[in-house]
Amino acid sequence: MPEASLPLSSGRPTVEVEGQVASDLAAALQALEIRERIDGLAQAQLAFGNWGTRDGSPGYTLFGRDRLEFGKQISIKLGDDVLFAGRVMALQGRYPKAGMGEAQLVVQLEDKLQDLRMKRRTRSFDQSSLSDAAQRIASDHGLTASVDVDSPTLPLLAQVNQSDLAFLRDLARRVEAEVWLDGDTLHLAARKRRGGQALTLDLGGKLLAFDVRADLALQRTELAVAGWSVADKQTIKETAQAGDLLGSETSDGEGGAALLESKLGARADLVAHLQPGSADEAKSLAEAWLRQINRRFVVGHGMAQPDARLRCGATVDLQGLGPLFNGKYSLAEVTHRFDMAEGLRTEFVAERPWIGRAP
Repeated sequence: MPEASLPLSSGRPTVEVEGQVASDLAAALQALEIRERIDGLAQAQLAFGNWGTRDGSPGYTLFGRDRLEFGKQISIKLGDDVLFAGRVMALQGRYPKAGMGEAQLVVQLEDKLQDLRMKRRTRSFDQSSLSDAAQRIASDHGLTASVDVDSPTLPLLAQVNQSDLAFLRDLARRVEAEVWLDGDTLHLAARKRRGGQALTLDLGGKLLAFDVRADLALQRTELAVAGWSVADKQTIKETAQAGDLLGSETSDGEGGAALLESKLGARADLVAHLQPGSADEAKSLAEAWLRQINRRFVVGHGMAQPDARLRCGATVDLQGLGPLFNGKYSLAEVTHRFDMAEGLRTEFVAERPWIGRAP
């Protein structure tokens, strides 16, 4: 194993409240956790020391609610790069047992997708595509939509007692899209279209630790989606084959579905709850769901030096892991952490549909 050459970062992130640098809050910051997933809605938790001298007397220092207040906009930066921007949703007091640490004020934040999470509706979109629905939802919340997916126009898209965010996530999954927010722009794009250059992380360098597993248990070689065609008044059943879907993504090794078939035999599955309205929609759903299953063949949990480029959907090229696990992965979850013991670091979940060949 390569020797570690870089320590964990001990630097503090920058804290801004309503666009103004808050140096005192950065100094009081004792712990930080920023969580991001590929289905959207980033969240953050900041724990500040809350005991000291206020107005010349000892006491709680952050209960004034002048800056750490519900709805306040708080940004966390690493240098000039924004790790997170969101609004205060919860305030929490922590009062540990005597001798076990000082009192803390914990602030919970969510990004602007929180607006979509809290708006529940029942409505329909007639003769609409995913792009049309996303544009409407974004406009409803004062956002701009950027959609880069293949989405046919459908006779009806129904939002039935769902939040705007849950409805958008459902639509995105049906066309293999990922949801994220960048400033005031709501993005939906297929993974292969998110773009960006792969960030190389070497074990013992920027990659501090990695635990990875290739698992055939949930792999499938074939997936069928069944439904009912209202227009034709007949059942629908369309099938996707794993061997037809991820050729370019498994060219550097052996895909999980192919290994499953060669070592254990073919494994087919059926999804019957997606309710496609046409054969084309059923085929698209089968392919999207099977791709998502196959991409979870190899899943790794890593820790790296903090870097704002480590975002959900980004591609990382991991090296120093040996022939089975070297190579490119897509990030499915990212968590930036800070505490007084280990400083600032980035944890992530990475996935890919293939394992390297033995030398």
